[in-house]
Amino acid sequence: MITPALPASREQSRKNSREDSITALALAARSGEPDAVDLFVRALHRDVRHYVTYLSADPQNADDLTQDTFLRALGSLHRFEGRSSARTWLLSIARRAVIDSIRYNSSRPRLSDTGDWQSAAERTQPRDLPGFDDGIALTELLDTLPDDRREAFVLTQMVGLPYAEAALVSNCPIGTVRSRVARARTSLIEWLDEAEQAAPVAVAA
Repeated sequence: MITPALPASREQSRKNSREDSITALALAARSGEPDAVDLFVRALHRDVRHYVTYLSADPQNADDLTQDTFLRALGSLHRFEGRSSARTWLLSIARRAVIDSIRYNSSRPRLSDTGDWQSAAERTQPRDLPGFDDGIALTELLDTLPDDRREAFVLTQMVGLPYAEAALVSNCPIGTVRSRVARARTSLIEWLDEAEQAAPVAVAA
């Protein structure tokens, strides 16, 4: 039996309720409640890890960036007042963590190249799930996008933030986010079409 999809209003209401619950956890964690801190971290750990992985284009460094994000957030919780959702606030911190990491790494001399992107992506992707190959392809394609378009696409299409909240995280107008997502989607579709057209040639060779 197929379960009918929820009406848009009910689906949005469900999302808003979840966001309110997470924000309430952050406010409770601010007062030092151990259970609230643990639940807050668990509720957003996956989203933060996805975001820093794709924004930094370095899956090998994702765990460190995720940990750094939460350390920064927990150290700043006393300043969180719930004016924005806790998810938006946390992803803004994650963004700064990634930028700081990139700046730090770019100031250090590179002794050698790290492993290629595809190998790193393969190690981070679950192999027992449908669409594994598609996940690898998407990861590689996202890496070719300009940083601003990749960030907008990941925030809205993968993390699931509304455009308004993605604009807050990215510190840019909502129209800019919409434009970046549209351009990213167009580029991804074009590249996927090119890959499909080239596939028979590769097989024949």
